[in-house]
Amino acid sequence: MFKSFITTLSKMSTESTARAFFSAPQFAVVGASADPSKFGHKIFTWYTTHSLPVTPINPTAPSITANSKAYPTVTSLSQLPDPASTAVSIITPPKVTKKVLEEAKGLGVKSVWLQPGTFDDEVMAYARKEFENAVGGDGGGGGEGWCVLVDGGKALEGR
Repeated sequence: MFKSFITTLSKMSTESTARAFFSAPQFAVVGASADPSKFGHKIFTWYTTHSLPVTPINPTAPSITANSKAYPTVTSLSQLPDPASTAVSIITPPKVTKKVLEEAKGLGVKSVWLQPGTFDDEVMAYARKEFENAVGGDGGGGGEGWCVLVDGGKALEGR
């Protein structure tokens, strides 16, 4: 029973954090992909479908097309106009995610969303310690952890 209570409390806390994440005035997707079959493309497209101001971050693709519109990419968080006012979704392998988080912290980013598969225990602990709002880990509606595609709509409505 106690474990169930803790699980419920953790889920409520992450739901609140997810709502806070979407209160940012702008967003970026690190690991945005030009390939429509990749989650980096699906996550980026989710933001555009919800009419959120989003910048794709990809070091090799000059632009990413979503919903019939081409969006110019930047190669790193440091190229964003105002990183400290940007909430960042991350879709990269855990070793890359740690480097992205370190860069984000140095730029004053306050909110990050770590998609399933982008973190290990060390990376998640770092994110929760260093950022005001860190969404990720167990829970969410999809069974594999907190995912913008599954949990973003509810969090967006509650902001």
